[in-house]
Amino acid sequence: MPTTARARLIDVIRARSLSLGPAVKLASGGTTTFYFDMKRTMFDPEGIDLIGDLVLDAVLETGAEYVGGLEMGAVPIAVAVGMKSRARGTRRLGTFFVRKEVKEHGSRRLIEGLIEGESLAGRPVAVLEDVTTTAGSAMKAIGALREAGARIVAVITVVDRLEGAEANLAREGLRLLPILTARDFGI
Repeated sequence: MPTTARARLIDVIRARSLSLGPAVKLASGGTTTFYFDMKRTMFDPEGIDLIGDLVLDAVLETGAEYVGGLEMGAVPIAVAVGMKSRARGTRRLGTFFVRKEVKEHGSRRLIEGLIEGESLAGRPVAVLEDVTTTAGSAMKAIGALREAGARIVAVITVVDRLEGAEANLAREGLRLLPILTARDFGI
């Protein structure tokens, strides 16, 4: 990974997304005094540009043909990675997202973004996350993807909080590839 892009992403996240102070409840159910609100970085033009480049670098090392993850955090990352793969002229990456639950209207799909007849069955897939604590959100997406027959090659996260995700994924035979960790922010 380019060191300058990584260093700049740390600066952007520190300025836009990292909150230190009073306890905040996490999606994992735990509480913390440091919180990464990554939407603030992902909806910043420079932030998402850096994330797209760095995550694409990681994805290309995995051999994945598709990238995506659980809504909402993975959606902007998947779109950025797909756009970067096209702009760089690398192999085409398919993108998708996994709904938390099927809607009662429209297509009623759990996995969105694939065209009619397109299947993840047997295909190598990288699951994306914005922030990983215990990997609960990633596991929810992985369950739906495995049900669809996908072959999960890695979970790639922008920030790993270093609170058990790597070990939890390893128990499932999966590897976690963090772009950054809490240590990069002195935490």
